[in-house]
Amino acid sequence: MLDVTKTAVRPAHAPADHPKIAPGRVGILLANLGTPDNYDYWSMRRYLNEFLSDRRVIDYSPWLWQPLLQLVILTKRPFSSGKNYKSIWNEEAGESPLMTITRNQTAKIAWQMSERYGDQVMVDFCMRYGNPSTQSKVRAMTEAGCRKILFFPLYPHYAGATSATANDQFFRALMQEKWQPTARVVDPYYAHPMYIEALAQSIERAYASAESRPEILVCSYHGVPKRYLMEGDPYHCQCQKTTRLLRERLGWDETQITTTFQSRFGPEEWLKPYTVEEVARLAREDGKKHIAVCAPAFSADCIETLEEINEEIKESFEEAGGEHFTYIPCLNDDAAHIDALSQVIEENLSGWVA
Repeated sequence: MLDVTKTAVRPAHAPADHPKIAPGRVGILLANLGTPDNYDYWSMRRYLNEFLSDRRVIDYSPWLWQPLLQLVILTKRPFSSGKNYKSIWNEEAGESPLMTITRNQTAKIAWQMSERYGDQVMVDFCMRYGNPSTQSKVRAMTEAGCRKILFFPLYPHYAGATSATANDQFFRALMQEKWQPTARVVDPYYAHPMYIEALAQSIERAYASAESRPEILVCSYHGVPKRYLMEGDPYHCQCQKTTRLLRERLGWDETQITTTFQSRFGPEEWLKPYTVEEVARLAREDGKKHIAVCAPAFSADCIETLEEINEEIKESFEEAGGEHFTYIPCLNDDAAHIDALSQVIEENLSGWVA
């Protein structure tokens, strides 16, 4: 964090008791979903309560949902979710992989921004749920003299339950500021050429290092209720376009790649096909013995990829007769990914910095 006490000055012609003001900068605030502080019961309960109480995530009436959440779900789910987090926890750093990866992404992007813009900009990250909170980071940026903030939800695709709720929280944080900075929000980058190129390179590397070539690539995106699509959420269409652009870049035909959706929750119908069912069908009905799975909707590996894909979905494929399961990690802090994110940032800073 910048030491604003060394650069803050009293405005010209101001009286002696006027507070000093830090010189104007542009803040670049990256945002990801969030993570519990630990995998114990109470840490998990606090995190899940904040997450599952978000009306963007679960839009059922609070009169119906909150009693079920507080009295049933939050008495049981922290135990199972905590066990899942423990299986992937970065014990050395004392944090979840999502936190470690997001911090590394931020450091590398900050270095690139410093090389391009010097001290005109500062880069930091926040989480929609848990810590570090969006409000705390917006406050830190305004105190450091950021009169403009570029808010960047690290979701390639727009969805009400991801991008929109991150934006909501950012705008709530702005409401708390006495001197409110000018703000911009980065658009989804699901079709950006550098993002597609970074995805393609990761697929090519994984295929080149595999002992045998996977028969099909499953692009598994996080699911949402189908009702959201019918109500106007563009997420499904954006995911389909990413798969198509990736296929075209790889030069494949439609039999070599498919789109599925994971992480279904609750009783209603979600976007189909469901990944856990489709990988079993590929083995049982299509006779696929070797598949690869990637997760283009995630900018960083997390519980949904490291535990759900690499354990639950893998198990579904193998129990149906599949033999070789290749998980292709998220782009994380890969150099091509950092270059893509930095390019998106640069495009969105147009007119703000020289």
